[in-house]
Amino acid sequence: MNTNSSSESNRKKNKDESQTFQFGPWSIRSWKSHILESEGVQREKFQQDLNLPQIPEMVFAENILRIHHESGCGIEFNALDALRLVDAFNDPIKVAASEEWQTARSNCQHIKNVVAPFDWTFTTDYKGTIFEEQPGILRVCPTTQRIDIEKLKQKEIIHFYEDVLLFEDELSDNGTSILNVKMRVMPTSFFILLRLFVRVDQVLIRMNETRFYHEAGTNFILREFTSREESTKNIPESLHTDPNAVGEHLKVKKEIFEKLEFVCT
Repeated sequence: MNTNSSSESNRKKNKDESQTFQFGPWSIRSWKSHILESEGVQREKFQQDLNLPQIPEMVFAENILRIHHESGCGIEFNALDALRLVDAFNDPIKVAASEEWQTARSNCQHIKNVVAPFDWTFTTDYKGTIFEEQPGILRVCPTTQRIDIEKLKQKEIIHFYEDVLLFEDELSDNGTSILNVKMRVMPTSFFILLRLFVRVDQVLIRMNETRFYHEAGTNFILREFTSREESTKNIPESLHTDPNAVGEHLKVKKEIFEKLEFVCT
């Protein structure tokens, strides 16, 4: 009994983590906490706000990454807003891979237990939640500018790094769906990668990635969204579980390039 009491005490003590960092006019903060509990106020909020018949097995409702500009605007990343964009009324996998579905997913208990069709892979094209303390502070528009990936590959001092998991589901042992956001701050810039990785075994692999890049001294962030997908039969099996390596084997389905400009700085 003493051991259990001690373990419970340590769990409560260590369940919440927070980091803060100041980068010029930017205040950066992250929060990490426990998995959404099966009962309680937060669970009720998710059920009320979402039309989904079910939510991922592991939802980190209190995990948040937030960047706040001194002008009064910024971007936040959280699980609830990401799940709002999941299709709650259609099952696109059956349409996108109907033949593979019939052969590979015919015994999937995950789907048999669902009353209404929905996107049970929890695919979302979430690109972060923009906030403004006053309307018009932040302007979002298409752009021809691109993030210099080669520059990001150069070795630089990293003053701040964070990796925040928003949700994860093993699709009843038929694959995985995971959404996380990573951020690193260098001496003169910061970079954020928001990635959804979906693998439906014997069917497909999908990745939705949003990259954010800001250089100190400029009044904008570049935001690039890319959706990729490919049948697993066309991808080396050794790469099926490696999000960092499989991307180049996936076909681009959609791209959006935007500039987030601070009108009042």
